[in-house]
Amino acid sequence: LKPPTVRPPQTPHLVASARGARLLAAFWRRAGAMAAVAEAAVAMDSMDKLHGTTNFANFTAYSWNVFRYIGDYLHLTGIVVLLLTIAKNKSVAGISRSTQVLYFLVFMTRYLDLFDHSQTAYLVFFKLTYIGTSFIVLLLFHQLEKTYERRHDTANLAVIIVPCCTAAVLLTSEYSILEILWTFSEFIEGFAMVPQYIFCYRERQGKDWGASLYVVSLGGYRVFYAFNWIYKKIQMPHYSDIQSWIGGVIEIMFFFDFLNFRFTGNSMLRTLVLSVDTKINEISDKVEMKVLGTSSAQRMETEGGEMRRRRKAEEPPMEDV
Repeated sequence: LKPPTVRPPQTPHLVASARGARLLAAFWRRAGAMAAVAEAAVAMDSMDKLHGTTNFANFTAYSWNVFRYIGDYLHLTGIVVLLLTIAKNKSVAGISRSTQVLYFLVFMTRYLDLFDHSQTAYLVFFKLTYIGTSFIVLLLFHQLEKTYERRHDTANLAVIIVPCCTAAVLLTSEYSILEILWTFSEFIEGFAMVPQYIFCYRERQGKDWGASLYVVSLGGYRVFYAFNWIYKKIQMPHYSDIQSWIGGVIEIMFFFDFLNFRFTGNSMLRTLVLSVDTKINEISDKVEMKVLGTSSAQRMETEGGEMRRRRKAEEPPMEDV
């Protein structure tokens, strides 16, 4: 007969110790799973919200491409040219204040992510530069008010801002304040240069090469950003950024039409844009007349008459021959 197996007696404290070890192991497994979920949630920023779950390393590598760098530096060049032109002329003639107001809105609503998460020094530099220079330009418009050509800057900002606000609410990827404002900035940038184009259409002949170079630099910046989007789409077929694409296509369309007008004198959009702008201003003037008893057109004519009389009074009398 096989002798019975004799098990060593287990004391209560050994049983409790083994059970505690199993519970502790289960606790750490669960804690590890929860930490992984939390880490994924923290890692998810606006890029993941826009493009879904991606290999962030690959996405970052493809985002920093030559087209993006060229676009960024063209944008910076345009801003520097604008500031130098205003400083050289001591005047804001040839520049649309409405466009500068729209760009200030773009930067202030898009770059709130500076407070949201840490970023590279490159991004921080450009974002702070854009915000700071847009504020400086608006300050220069205030200081050089007498040189501002209001009669050419006729774009109605409400007609641009209100539809962009509506589109931002309807087409945002996520219903949070930062995401809605970011979406708004993408749509508003698509129309930011429209007041400058209207200004140039009404001015007909550019007075300063600096203003033209500024317009070309800003348009070129968006063209190269479009190449940047195309490159990323080719490298990552799942990449999608509808809000940016819509704003970019609108701006590039206006830019190419403006170039065609400047170099050939032909334009598919000039007549349409000016007709719509004139009609909107007529409606706005009628509303102002009923509500305020005066209109922007009348105030502009009054200011223009006073300016002409002031210039005439300042002209020296002609000498007799």
